[in-house]
Amino acid sequence: MSGAPSDRSPAELARENAYLKQRVAQLERDVQDLSAENLRLREERERLHGRRAAQAANPLGSGQ
Repeated sequence: MSGAPSDRSPAELARENAYLKQRVAQLERDVQDLSAENLRLREERERLHGRRAAQAANPLGSGQ
C-alpha cells in the first residue's frame, strides 16, 4: 500500500480494494453494535433514573 496507484499492479490494487471493502464492512458492523449498546445503556439509565425519581416522590418509600 505504498506509492501512487499508477505505480501498483492491477492485482495489488484489487487486493487493496478487497481489503478495504472487508474493513468497511467490519467497521459498519462495529458501528451497528455500538449503536445498539448505546441504546441499551440509555434505556437502562432511564429505567434506573425513573425508579429513583419514583422513590423520591413517595414520602413513604424511604421507610418512614
